[in-house]
Amino acid sequence: MFSNIGIPGLILILGLALIIFGPKKLPEVGKAFGQTLREFKNSARELTEDVITDNEDEKKKLTK
Repeated sequence: MFSNIGIPGLILILGLALIIFGPKKLPEVGKAFGQTLREFKNSARELTEDVITDNEDEKKKLTK
């Protein structure tokens, strides 16, 4: 996803974020983004586990 940005692109994005949010607000924005990403990742993992469990339950029912 970010493989085509490169170092100059990242510097530009960070510079714009610093200008838009300011130096005091930027760590809070980063922390909130990290927490959101972590929650999304955990939800996706739980959903995948539920689908796998349901699939295994269906296989067990079919083999009985």
